[in-house]
Amino acid sequence: MPILLTRLKSWTQDRLLRRVLRHSTYLIASNIISALLSIVTADLLGAGGLGALDVVIRFASNINRLLSFRMGEVVVKYMGEAVARGETERAAAVVKLAMGVESLTSLLTYAVLALFSPWAAENLAHDAALTPYFLIYGLFILGNLASETANGILQVGNHYRSQALANFIQSLVTAALIVLAWANGWGLMPVLLAYLLGKLILGISPMMMAFYWLPRMIGPGWWRAPLSALPARREMLRFALSTNASGTVNVLARDSETLWVSAFFGTAAAGYFKVALAIINLVVMPITPFITTTYPEITRNIARGEWPHLRRLLRRVTIISAAWSGGVALGLLVLGQPVLFSTWNLLGRSFHVYKAEYLPAYPLLLILLVGYSAANILFWNRSLLLGFNQPNYALWVALSCMIVKTLLTLLLVPQTGIWMEALLLDAYFIVSVGLITWRGLGLLNQAEKKGSAA
Repeated sequence: MPILLTRLKSWTQDRLLRRVLRHSTYLIASNIISALLSIVTADLLGAGGLGALDVVIRFASNINRLLSFRMGEVVVKYMGEAVARGETERAAAVVKLAMGVESLTSLLTYAVLALFSPWAAENLAHDAALTPYFLIYGLFILGNLASETANGILQVGNHYRSQALANFIQSLVTAALIVLAWANGWGLMPVLLAYLLGKLILGISPMMMAFYWLPRMIGPGWWRAPLSALPARREMLRFALSTNASGTVNVLARDSETLWVSAFFGTAAAGYFKVALAIINLVVMPITPFITTTYPEITRNIARGEWPHLRRLLRRVTIISAAWSGGVALGLLVLGQPVLFSTWNLLGRSFHVYKAEYLPAYPLLLILLVGYSAANILFWNRSLLLGFNQPNYALWVALSCMIVKTLLTLLLVPQTGIWMEALLLDAYFIVSVGLITWRGLGLLNQAEKKGSAA
C-alpha cells in the first residue's frame, strides 16, 4: 500500500504530465460535442444520406490533406527549438516561410478540388447532382489558408486554451445548426452548410489567435525577420517533405475508408462504416488531444537531452491511454449492441441512440476496436521519431504498409464485403505502429547510453 501511495504521489507531482493532461483536457469538450453530433446527423439523414454527406466531406478534406502543405509539425519542431534557445529571429523566419507556403498551396488545392468534383460525385457518391456539394464544402480550404501554421504556433506557445476555445465555439455553432435542421426535418444541404461554417470557424480562429500571440512570443515586427535566419534549409525541406508525405500516406491508408466502401458498395454501406468510425471516436476521443500536447513536450525534452523525463512521460501517458482504451473497448463489446442499436423505454417514452437500420455497423465496430486500440495506446509513436528528426523511417513504414493495404483492398474487398476493409485497416495499424514504436524506443535507448557515456 505505501508503494502504491508513493507512486500515485509521484504521478500527481509530475509537472510535465500534469501540463500534458491539462492541455489535453482543454481540447476534449469540443470532441464530445462532435461525437454527439454524429448521432443526430445519422438519425436525420439515414444511412444513404449519412454516407453521401461523409463522402462529400471526406473527399474535400482528403484533397486538402493530399495537396495543401501541412506546416504544423514543421512549425512545432523548428520554431519550438528556436524559441527554446531564445533565437526569436530564427523562429520568426520559420513562421513567415510556413505561412507563405501553406497559403499558396491552399489556393492551388481548391482549384484541384473544383476539377475533380464531378468525377467524385459520379464515382464515389454515385450522384452527379451532388457536384455542387463538393464545391461548396470545399470553400473551407480557402478559409484555412494558414491554419496549420497557426495551430503550430499556438502549440509552441502552450496556448491550448485558445485552441480549445476555437474548437468549442465551432462545435456549439455546428451543433445548434444541426439540431435546428433535425428539428425541422431539413435535408443534406443545410447539414453540409452547418459543418462548413464550423470548419471555417475552426480555420480562421487559430489564425487570428496566432497573430495576437506572435508579437508576445517572438516580438513585434516578427514579419520583418529575413529568411536568411532560417535553420539549415536542406534539413528543414527534407523534414517538411517527409512529414507531408507521411500525412499523404495516412490519407490513402486510413482516412479514405468510407470513400472505398462507397465506391464499391454505395452510400448506405458507407453510412454503416461511418457510424462504426463515429463510435470508435469514443475510444480515441480523450487520447487524440494527447498527440497534439505531447509532441511539443517530446521535442523539448529531446532538445534538452532530458531522457529520464521523456521516458517517464511516455510510460505514464501509455498507461493512461491503455486503461482508457481497454475500458471503453470492454464496454462496447459487452453493452454496445443493446445500448447503441436498440430502442429502449424510459419513463414511458421510447429512446434510441442509433436507429435499428444501423445495426450492420456493430460487427464493423468490433473489428475496428482492435486496430484503433493498438494505435491509441501507442499514439506517441510517430511524434517520438519526429522529435529525433527521423521522419523518413515512419514515412517508409507507413508507405510500405499503405501500398500493401491498397492492393489487398482492390483485390479482396469487392469480393468479400466491407468487413474485409475493417480487417485490413486493423492490420495496417498494428504493423505500422508496432514498427515505428520499436524504432523510436531504440533511438531513445541509444540517446540515453550516449548521455551516460558523456
